[in-house]
Amino acid sequence: MFISNAFAQAAPAAAGSTESSLLSMLPLVLMFVVLYFVMIRPQMKRQKEHKAMIDAIAKGDEVVTSGGLLGKISKVGESYLTLEVADGVELQLQRGAVVQVLPKGTIKS
Repeated sequence: MFISNAFAQAAPAAAGSTESSLLSMLPLVLMFVVLYFVMIRPQMKRQKEHKAMIDAIAKGDEVVTSGGLLGKISKVGESYLTLEVADGVELQLQRGAVVQVLPKGTIKS
C-alpha cells in the first residue's frame, strides 16, 4: 500500500515540472522577441536602404563619404567610384564609403 501511494504522489509532480520549465523559458523568449523588434529589424532595414542608395549612385551625384569628404561623382565603376573634390582633384574610393547622397547644387563649385 505504501508503494502505490508513492507512485500516485510522484505522477502529478512530474507534470508540474514540465509546466514550470515552460514558464521559466517564457521570459527568455519574450526578451528575444523584443530584441528582434527593437534592434535587429531596424538595423536590417537601414542596411537595405544603404544598399539601395549605393546601387542608385550615378555620375553627377553629390555625395558625402565616411571620411567626411564632399564631392561630385565623375566616374562610376562596379565597385569603385571616382570623386571630384575640387577642380582637377579626383579621388578613387569604394562604393561602400558613400554615406549620403546630397541634393543637387549643395556643393558650390
